[in-house]
Amino acid sequence: MSTAPTALLAGLIDDAAVFPPGNAPLPVAVSRHRAHRTAAYAGLVGPLLVPVSDVGALVAVLDSDGGPPLDVGLIARPGVDPSVLVDAVRQLASTTAVDVVGAELGWFAGWRDLPVQGLPLTLEVPRGPDRDRALEDVAAAVDEVGHAAQAKFRTGATPTWEWPDEVELAAFVHDCARLGVPFKLTGGLHHAVRAEHGGEPQHGVLNVLLAVHAAAHDGAPAAVETLLSQRDPRLLADAVRSLEPGDVRRLRSLLTAYGCCEVTDPIGELDDLGLVDLDPAPSEEKP
Repeated sequence: MSTAPTALLAGLIDDAAVFPPGNAPLPVAVSRHRAHRTAAYAGLVGPLLVPVSDVGALVAVLDSDGGPPLDVGLIARPGVDPSVLVDAVRQLASTTAVDVVGAELGWFAGWRDLPVQGLPLTLEVPRGPDRDRALEDVAAAVDEVGHAAQAKFRTGATPTWEWPDEVELAAFVHDCARLGVPFKLTGGLHHAVRAEHGGEPQHGVLNVLLAVHAAAHDGAPAAVETLLSQRDPRLLADAVRSLEPGDVRRLRSLLTAYGCCEVTDPIGELDDLGLVDLDPAPSEEKP
């Protein structure tokens, strides 16, 4: 049984261990992330995501553990004052223990004026009347010199964010493909396949990958919705295996990553479906 194309899953899953529902203490999250970086699945894992409020604690943890510099993405949830993000970027600029590879915040009209020295920004788009305005704004920034930007959408429910169903998520994916907007997802993508987990609906990673593929090839919103609704793991796994290199490049030029609070959950399910190979290569016997 063949695995998924390597490039399809490369760096797909950002480590959001400190965020709900995982809520790992920062020292634990750093330790686990270092373990992820040396595991057989390391190629699937992106940076450690850290709230802007925790940068001081992060520096203290890294100063004490003595490990190599850590790739970090800074997160300011929607509603957080953007100046807090700016201060966090400046604070981490003075340490060699951290490489800040990007920052995420809620979209607002003045984001281009943030003094973050060209740091790639991920802008979480709102629901409601500003949703289209935000996407079109990010689309314009993609073609601007000096603004590395992408959109972000929340796929999991929170106390203030109702779970987006297949229709809503399909519309977001379809519009990003239509506008040429790269994006990442966050929240709720803990499993390979669309299902109810713990009584709550959750989208599936394989569903999302194939939905983005369909949208990138001018699939109608209804076709994207159908893929997001599919619950047959073998059908989804076989479809992912069949993706051609050009399909993968186009897909991942849109879906850049997603955040997950326990990266081994989806990776383990992908392994069970034969889509990743976590067995180390056998060592050669010495004579």
